Amino acid sequence: MAATTNEIHRPKFAELNNLCSEKNGTEILFATDDWFAAAENLIQDSEPLWKEGVFDDCGKWMDGWETRRKRIPGHDWSIIKLGNPGIIHGVDIDTAFFTGNYVPKISIQGANLTHQEEKLIPKRRKGKSNGIGATKEQLIEIGKLQTENWEILVEMTKLQPGYPDTRHNFFAVESRKSWTHLRVNMYPDGGIARLRIFGQVKAQPKPDKTGLVDLIAMESGGLCLGYSDAHFGHPRNLILPGEASNMGEGWETARRLDRPEILEMDTNGVLKVPGYEWATFRLGVPGTVKKIEIYTFHFKGNFPDSIRIFTSDEPEVTDLRETDDKVTEVLLPPQKLGPHQKHVFESELQNNEKALTHVKICIAPDGGLSRVRIFGHPISNCQNKAEVQV
Repeated sequence: MAATTNEIHRPKFAELNNLCSEKNGTEILFATDDWFAAAENLIQDSEPLWKEGVFDDCGKWMDGWETRRKRIPGHDWSIIKLGNPGIIHGVDIDTAFFTGNYVPKISIQGANLTHQEEKLIPKRRKGKSNGIGATKEQLIEIGKLQTENWEILVEMTKLQPGYPDTRHNFFAVESRKSWTHLRVNMYPDGGIARLRIFGQVKAQPKPDKTGLVDLIAMESGGLCLGYSDAHFGHPRNLILPGEASNMGEGWETARRLDRPEILEMDTNGVLKVPGYEWATFRLGVPGTVKKIEIYTFHFKGNFPDSIRIFTSDEPEVTDLRETDDKVTEVLLPPQKLGPHQKHVFESELQNNEKALTHVKICIAPDGGLSRVRIFGHPISNCQNKAEVQV
């Protein structure tokens, strides 16, 4: 049984990118204890699962990080390396299904480690092995880093149990520094299902073999600022690294209810419909756009009929709540889409000579996309520095 997400009380910062995801390159570098369930489960993108009556040699199978009941001095903690350095706006500590065994209190600390400092962390075994804990030698070795003195991002705070209406524990983070590593502290022990770290990547954009940069990519600092609908999948998925493995890893909207009873096409083969769905993004780095790639992989019976993209060169558009009417210049006029394929647009682009800062992706009438890549030349190596307002 998979957990369901209660969307009613989600804060605005939870619309930002999840920086703490295995698919983004995030790693668990250290944990004091992985007895019932390994810390690697914290960074899985999937919703936590409950398996009734399933046990292993260590106890009840749980989908999360669960330590043993502590019978020695101290408390449990882990070290996480983010896939990309980033500014953290808030966190979600999800205790799904941990009801009589959830962590009573937690805190989170942050640091910026050099490669040499990271090498002081004892090497961790690969995979998601439970039934183990850190040795005395490993604790002495990592003690040289003095991780307990890292800057506090979330003060020691009570958590709620993993019932559907209490599982999400949201905490805002005030610091606007960029972080590479986190220390997650349990007080004193117990279980957590997932850890979501919401924020913005702060890293130098990486050009491909042709010298172009994916200006919209999460890894370049791209952000989804607003959208019309995300019924089946959030539009921030469009800018994730790699290819989507299924429809759930893309952006998919509900079916629009204003569609005509009988559909008709225009002379270009595009459906004539009154409405559309949209998502607005701030590019990670301003740049001139040379090529756009639209992926509909896995969307075979629910791909959009057409797409068009608007743009803006106004860097002050930063508010997650006010983006729909501020990105209005045509970058890509309406183009027909097909199912389960890659679409490449170059000669079709308009108004792409100047450096652009934002794009508004519009699909008609509705449906889903798996990825969007917007390749171009950055105007500098600096990211869009305007502060996001949440």
